[in-house]
Amino acid sequence: MRLQQARWLRQDCLRTIGLIVCLLAILMTACGGTSQSGSAQKATDDKQVFVYPISGKDISTFDPATAEDNASVVASGMVFTGLVQVDENQKLIKQLAESYSVANDGLTWTFKLRPNLKFSDGSPLTAQDVLYSINRALDPKTKSTTAPIYLNLIKGGADFNSGKIPTLINVGLFAPDPSTVKIVTEKRAVYFLYTLAYISSFVVNKKVIDKYGDQWTDHLSEGAGAGPFINSKYIKGRGLEFTPNPNYYGSKVQLKKVVMPFYQSNDTVYRAYQAGQVSWGNVSSANVESARQLPDKQYHAVPAQSIYYLTMNYYSKPFNNIKVRQALALALNKEQIAHSIYKDNVIPTNHIVPSGIPSYNPDLAGPAGVTSLKGDRTKAKQLFNEGLQEEGLSVKNFPTISLYYNAAWPVDDRNMLTAAQQTWQEVLGISIKLEGMDYPSLLKRNDETHGNPNGMQMWFIRWGSDYPDPQNWLTLLFDKNSSYNSENFGLNTQVKSASRQQQAIDLMQQADGNIDNAERIKQYQQAEQILVDEVAWLPIYQAYNPTVVKPCVEGLSPTAQGLPVGDHWANLYISTQTPCTLNSSL
Repeated sequence: MRLQQARWLRQDCLRTIGLIVCLLAILMTACGGTSQSGSAQKATDDKQVFVYPISGKDISTFDPATAEDNASVVASGMVFTGLVQVDENQKLIKQLAESYSVANDGLTWTFKLRPNLKFSDGSPLTAQDVLYSINRALDPKTKSTTAPIYLNLIKGGADFNSGKIPTLINVGLFAPDPSTVKIVTEKRAVYFLYTLAYISSFVVNKKVIDKYGDQWTDHLSEGAGAGPFINSKYIKGRGLEFTPNPNYYGSKVQLKKVVMPFYQSNDTVYRAYQAGQVSWGNVSSANVESARQLPDKQYHAVPAQSIYYLTMNYYSKPFNNIKVRQALALALNKEQIAHSIYKDNVIPTNHIVPSGIPSYNPDLAGPAGVTSLKGDRTKAKQLFNEGLQEEGLSVKNFPTISLYYNAAWPVDDRNMLTAAQQTWQEVLGISIKLEGMDYPSLLKRNDETHGNPNGMQMWFIRWGSDYPDPQNWLTLLFDKNSSYNSENFGLNTQVKSASRQQQAIDLMQQADGNIDNAERIKQYQQAEQILVDEVAWLPIYQAYNPTVVKPCVEGLSPTAQGLPVGDHWANLYISTQTPCTLNSSL
C-alpha cells in the first residue's frame, strides 16, 4: 500500500498506509495481546476509550472500494470487513468466511460463510452481498483505483472494469446458495487469497447505497458495514469516533469508543502523546531519545515492512537513460543519510523487497553492481556524463526537474530530500527543485503518471505491505498492466534496456503462478535484481517504526496497517495503569 501508497499502505498514517500515516510493523510481546504491566486491572467502562491519532487533514473517503490513502484504509477497516484478512503475524485469517478451499484446477475458490452473519443494523448478510460488493468495487462507475489491481485475477474482471461486459456475477462470481461464495480466477495464483484481504473487496450493504446513492457514506450507522465498529461521529477536518457494532460476528469488543483525531503532521503527534491527548503515537528521530526514557516500556521500535524511495518517470527525458538513473542513485551515501539525518532509526537499503518478506535477497547488489550503501561518487559522475552524452545533453542544458513529496511527512524526510538535492548539485552539478504537496494530491499525481509522459518527473513516496508475498512488492508494482506502475517500467519501449525490463516482467509473471516455492523465490529475486539495476525505484531506507503506547493500553496487536484485525479488537482494553489518555472525545 502506498501508505502508499500503501498506494499505504498508499495511505499515510505515518507516512498510512497508507493516509496509508506511518505504516506500523508488528509490535512485540509488550503490546501484542498480553498485559504490558504483567497484571492489569481493567478500568471502568467510562475509561474504555482508545485514542488513535491520524496524521493528515482528513480522510479522503469512507468507501472501502475507493480507499487508497492509509487514513481512509484505517477508518474504513473499522466499519467494514471481508472474507479474509491478514493478522498482526502476517498470517491469513478467516473473517466472514468460516472456511475456504480451492479446486484441483487451481482456479475455482469456494468460501463457506459463517452462520447468521449480519450488518450492523441487524439485517442479514449473505453470499449475494459479497458478490454485490466485489462486483461494485470493479464496476467502472465506482472509479476505484485499487480494485482493478487487487481483484484483477477474477475471471472477467478486466473486461468488466473496462466496460466490455455488464457484470461479473455468474462470470467469475457465483452464489450457489446464501452461505456459499464461489470465485473463479483467470489463472493460477498462489497469492489470490491475500488479494481478497485488501479492503477493496470488503462487504458493503446494497440497501444503504441504493437508498442514499453517492451520499451513502454519510449514513454508515444505518447498517452500511459488518466490521467490529460503527462510525458514531465524523467531524470533517477534526476527527472520527467509533463505537462497537452490537451485531458483529466476532468476539465482543471491550472498548466503548475509539477516537481518531486528525493532526496536521506526524511531528505533532508525539507532543500530543506527551500531553496525554492520545493513546498511541509515532516518534520522529528527534524525539527517539526522549521516548526511550519513558517508563513502563512505552517505547517500541521494530523493522517495518515498508520502503521509502525516490522514483523517476521512464517517459521523462533524461530518466529514460539507465546511466542517468544509476548516477542519481550512486551519488547518495545512504549509510550517512541514515546516521546523520535519521539518527540510525532507519535501515539504509538498496532493496525493493524488504527484510521479512519471502524472497528477500541478502546478496542483492545495488545499481551497476555497486554493493556498498555508501554509493560511488566517481562512478556516478562517469555514468552521468555518459548518459547525458547519449541523450544529447550536458550539465549546462540539463532540463528543469521537480521532485514532489508529501509536505506533511516528518521533518527527517524533508531534511533527507534537501541533503539529496545538495549532493546531486555537488556531485553531478545539477539543480533539482523540491515541491511539497498534500498527500492525497501526491497520490493522485502518482496514479496519473502511469502511462503518461507528461506526468511527474521525480517523486518521493513509500510502499508498505498489503500482504506478505513478494508479488505485492514486484508484479503488483512493476507489471506493464498495473496502474501502480507509475514509474512506467517496461512501458517506454524506446529505452535501450527495454528487453531487460521485459525479462524482469516475464520472470515476475512466471513466479506469480509457480507452485514450486523455491523456484518461485529465485525468479522473484532475479527480477528484483534487474529492477534495482534499472533503478526502477531508488530505495532510501526500510523503516523502523518507533512508536509509543500508553501503559494503560492492554492487548494492542497492530497489523501492518496500524490497528488490530477483526476479532483481535476483543483483546484490547484500557487498564487502571497510569499514565493514560486524558482526552477521550473530539
